[in-house]
Amino acid sequence: MNTLPPPPDPLLPPVRDPRARDLVLDYADMHALVADLVLPGGASMYVMSAMETSRELIRHSYYRYEFATVAVTHSLFALEHVLAERLAMNEPLHDLIGRATGAGLITAGLAAELDRSRLLRDRLAQGAESSAALRPIRAVAMVRAVFDAVSLLLRPPSAAEATAADVGGTQPEGGLARLWEDHLRSPFPDGFRGVDFGGVDLVLLDADVAGLVQRELKGGLDDSGIAYLWGCIVDLDEVVPLINEEYCASYFTKLRTMAQVAAVRYIPSAT
Repeated sequence: MNTLPPPPDPLLPPVRDPRARDLVLDYADMHALVADLVLPGGASMYVMSAMETSRELIRHSYYRYEFATVAVTHSLFALEHVLAERLAMNEPLHDLIGRATGAGLITAGLAAELDRSRLLRDRLAQGAESSAALRPIRAVAMVRAVFDAVSLLLRPPSAAEATAADVGGTQPEGGLARLWEDHLRSPFPDGFRGVDFGGVDLVLLDADVAGLVQRELKGGLDDSGIAYLWGCIVDLDEVVPLINEEYCASYFTKLRTMAQVAAVRYIPSAT
C-alpha cells in the first residue's frame, strides 16, 4: 500500500491584479516603469537592500496593487539610515529631512516630496490610510525622490552641496532666473495642447506655473500664491511620470524643477 502523502496541487502562476489593468499592458512593461531607479554606488548593504526591495515591490505591484504603497514606506528605511549617518544624529525623520535641507544637502523641492512619503507612512501607522493608498505611477515618483536624496547624501560634502545649489538649494533667486530664461526659450510640446492627464490640463498647468514664477521673481508670493504653487507641484508630480513622449516629458520635468526652486524659501525651517 502506498503510504506517501498525495502530491500537492500545482502552484498557479501569479495573475495581474485587476486594479493594475490600466497601468501597463503586461508585466514586462513594469521593467521600463522602474528603469530609472538606479541603485547608488557607495551605499551600505543595508541601504542597498532596502532600496532594491522598494524598487522590486513597485515592479511586482502588477500582481499585488498594495505593493506600490509598501514600496514607498520601505524606501524610507534607507533614507532615514543615510540621513542619520550623514548628519551624525538620531532624530525623527521629519527633523532629519529639515536639517539636511537647511545644510544644503538636499533641495527644498526634494525635501517636500520626501516629507509627503513620511506623512503617508505616518497615516498608515495610524490607520488613516490603507496599503492601497497609492497608484504605482505615483509610488515611482515618491521612491525616485528617495533614490535621488540618497544619491546626493552619499556624495562628498562639496559635491552634494554644489548639486543642491544648482537646483536652487542655496541661491534660489539666481537659479530661478536662469530656469525662467530657459523656459521662455522652450516651445510648448507640439500635439499636447488640450491634452490632460488625470484631469490636469497641461496648457493651464504650464501657464499657472509661469505666472507664479514671474510673481516670485518680481517680489514674492503671498499666502494664496504659495498654496497655489504647491498645488501645481503636486499636479506636476502626478503628471510627469505619465508622459511618454520624450520632449514633452523633458519640458514638464524642467517645469517641475522651476516650480520647486520657486518654492524653496517657503519651506519651513526645522525646529
